[in-house]
Amino acid sequence: MQSILELAPPKADARIAYDRRPSQFGDLRMPSGKGPFPAVIFIHGGFWRAAYDLTHAGHICAALTKAGFATWNLEYRRLGEADGGWPGTMDDVLRGAQYLSKLTQKYQLDLGRVVAAGHSAGGQLALWLAAQTAAPPLRGVTSLAGVCDLRRAWELKLSDTVVEQLLGGTPRQVPRRYDSASPIALLPIKTPQRLLHGTTDGIVPFEMSERFARASKNAKLIKFEGTGHFELIDPRAKEWPVVQKSVTEW
Repeated sequence: MQSILELAPPKADARIAYDRRPSQFGDLRMPSGKGPFPAVIFIHGGFWRAAYDLTHAGHICAALTKAGFATWNLEYRRLGEADGGWPGTMDDVLRGAQYLSKLTQKYQLDLGRVVAAGHSAGGQLALWLAAQTAAPPLRGVTSLAGVCDLRRAWELKLSDTVVEQLLGGTPRQVPRRYDSASPIALLPIKTPQRLLHGTTDGIVPFEMSERFARASKNAKLIKFEGTGHFELIDPRAKEWPVVQKSVTEW
């Protein structure tokens, strides 16, 4: 199969700015029929770098919308953009999630049935979002091959020590930033968590989710034997039925 990263996704119903910067927008997809509809806030990965945008996440969002969920696919400032990284990246995710309430002025959304999900670096951001008191109420949060522990990611030098770039220093230099941004440091998180990860993921090691699940009292780990990194956002993959259920059934 052609890589999910190379396929053009179905077009979104609307691209909507949640603030004034170029990367402060989201793609909204709405199911057919009469609402109000439950919603998924989806956060794409790409190691927080501007080289990767929300385009490839359009596939998983379109599939979730086909399953009956409105999807709000968030873009955010990333490394390589003005104010990307700490704290702009996290600020955008929170601001974009909060904007969902404004969308109800035009779109049929059920704010009592909102979940968050993210892939790779987006998994970190989704779990971080769930830990914020200012975030909209979430029924659950699903991390797909997420970078759940930023200190460990720095130790493993993931993507050429990208975490150091994200937070502006090492754990020794800026420890409070790691405490504020790393999901494992934010435990306990009240929102229920699900962590899906493939055992042969060569980009974000399976141990990331395994360590987080052990530390959390409110998380379920779903392990895919022999699965890599991108199958979890590919609706064509054999893992998809489990992924869809884990994102939507809370």
